[in-house]
Amino acid sequence: MRHNSPQASGSPDPHTARAALARRYQAVRQQTRALAAPLSPEDCQAQSMADASPTKWHLAHVTWFFETFVLEPFEPGFQPFNPAFRVLYNSYYNGVGEQFSRPQRGLVTRPDLAEVWRWREQVDERIAQLIRHTDSPEALHLIAMGLHHEQQHQELLITDIKHLLSIHPLSPVYQRAWPLVSVAPVPARWIEREGGLVDIGHAGEGFSFDNETPRHRQWLEPHALMNRPVTHGEWLDFVRDGGYSDPRWWLAAGWDWVRAQAVRAPLYWTLPPDTNALPTVFTLHGEVPLDPNTPVVHVSYFEADAFARWSAATHADLAGARLPTEAEWEAAAAGLPVQGNLQETGALHPLPARAAGPGLQQMFGDVWEWTASSYSAYPGYQPVAGAVGEYNGKFMVNQTVLRGGSCATPASHIRASYRNFFPTDARWQFSGLRLARSLIE
Repeated sequence: MRHNSPQASGSPDPHTARAALARRYQAVRQQTRALAAPLSPEDCQAQSMADASPTKWHLAHVTWFFETFVLEPFEPGFQPFNPAFRVLYNSYYNGVGEQFSRPQRGLVTRPDLAEVWRWREQVDERIAQLIRHTDSPEALHLIAMGLHHEQQHQELLITDIKHLLSIHPLSPVYQRAWPLVSVAPVPARWIEREGGLVDIGHAGEGFSFDNETPRHRQWLEPHALMNRPVTHGEWLDFVRDGGYSDPRWWLAAGWDWVRAQAVRAPLYWTLPPDTNALPTVFTLHGEVPLDPNTPVVHVSYFEADAFARWSAATHADLAGARLPTEAEWEAAAAGLPVQGNLQETGALHPLPARAAGPGLQQMFGDVWEWTASSYSAYPGYQPVAGAVGEYNGKFMVNQTVLRGGSCATPASHIRASYRNFFPTDARWQFSGLRLARSLIE
């Protein structure tokens, strides 16, 4: 998950707002500690690939954010915990200064994990003091931004440690509770939508990132969305039908990627010698049999697009299937409550749809849903000034938008207008898909 710049809105009672911010700060920081609790210091140090970061780095970087963007400009008599950390834990903020090489974060063995925890505790005490005493609305807003930033890193901590544990020959377990229960499959069906002129983007209440603004109008043609995400069972049919070996379904860059990486299935699948047997899947609960009724996860945009093309060509009831645009997705989700299998559920794995309801299901949580939309600026978008403006705008190229959050996303962090984005070959995040189709000839 990339970082995005904030957009402030609303002016609650100052005393109430300070108390709420202090409680939220404590809760978010404690949740990060809880997510790291099952891990050893050695687990927290290792880095499994260039796109992932060590848990220790995540713990340090979010603390660096509060020290650099909040304490340094607003704390009287500011002194850094350790001046060297300014470079070690800067991610990509060129306006702040140099950064240590991202692919080599796992080599930063010092400071040790204990010192990082001490740093966090010291910064927590200083932020608590600042919340109580500062006269700066900007400082309070930046603290709120830092908490949303930390929640993004909570999700990254989960996805990155999953990748690390997956390559260990002993397939270690992050948490032992396995919450899945057998349920009847929910049939896939189309939910038709009329289209028309719709408002897209953050509506101005509560926190948002600047890439969700300005709110603007878009025209949608009539279309339909599938009532639920694509499942593992449906994806298994694609695999068994030779979907990964047939160039008809793939974009040119996707087909090059499949061949170069020898991709045969979603990330974390182990295909059995017997093609009629179910694959196994590595999860944060260990290696488990594939559950056909759970949403498919850890697929790239290339794979999602290929599956949609295959579905449209091989299933009469899925004729015209494609990925939805982000505007179609947001317009459908805008009136729905933000609830579902999110981080607080504790599953840390997609769960099956529970019942065949009349409308859209699982729009929030379970899996981030790939859209057909390139990540670009909304009309009239302007990044915020200063180094914090680097949070988002400079990534608006060669990325594709995902919507809805996942089983690793905190519930208080997601909303209908939230725009996540990744390159087309990324799949270590909890990414899946929902089909759409147009209703015009």
